[in-house]
Amino acid sequence: MARKDRLFELIQLMRDGDLHRAEDIADALGVTTRTIYRDMEHLVASGVPIRGTRGAGYRITPEINLPPLSLTEPEFEALNLGLAIVAQAADETLKTAAKTLADKVDAVLPAQTIAKAEAWNTAVTPFASPTRNLTHMPLLRSAIKARQKIRLTYTFADGTVTSDTIRPLHMEYWGRVWTLTAWCEGQNDFRVFRLDLIESTEALADLFVDEPGKTLADYAP
Repeated sequence: MARKDRLFELIQLMRDGDLHRAEDIADALGVTTRTIYRDMEHLVASGVPIRGTRGAGYRITPEINLPPLSLTEPEFEALNLGLAIVAQAADETLKTAAKTLADKVDAVLPAQTIAKAEAWNTAVTPFASPTRNLTHMPLLRSAIKARQKIRLTYTFADGTVTSDTIRPLHMEYWGRVWTLTAWCEGQNDFRVFRLDLIESTEALADLFVDEPGKTLADYAP
């Protein structure tokens, strides 16, 4: 597994806020404990709010507000899109300003996000094809509210392409990387999709209702 993908999986594993031993994380990701120690050092140095030590375990600390503002997810979307557009301008001064402004925002993002985008620079080049993150957001948000099933085509980091019917449950922002938590009917399990790797989305006529074991609360109790 490439490091960029392992960092993503590591954050997903720790998102519950519980204390995790390096040995258990290493077993889950199929790497050595030494590798997990290095990954933790990298994430901490990048500003990810992780607390813990070797031997004791690690956890992501509780969230903080963006001082002096507390932004909603749609406001984060607007900010992200605006920075992405400016970063593609021909004016080098504006492009530089967009990057430095993004770094300042990333430094104080809520703890459920990646606090500095540097942790994801190997995963997603900042501002590269911003529409990859934003194109599907309106449909996904609408489907989450309407409890509407979606046909989603997705490209994994290794290039594998899949197409499945999903129940979209929740979107989250991880330092310019958006994710979608969903129940995948094809896999009969929960899945977390990176929005920048979604190829297409199609709203289906089928609606869904809460079923035991398939709700967001079941995924993140």
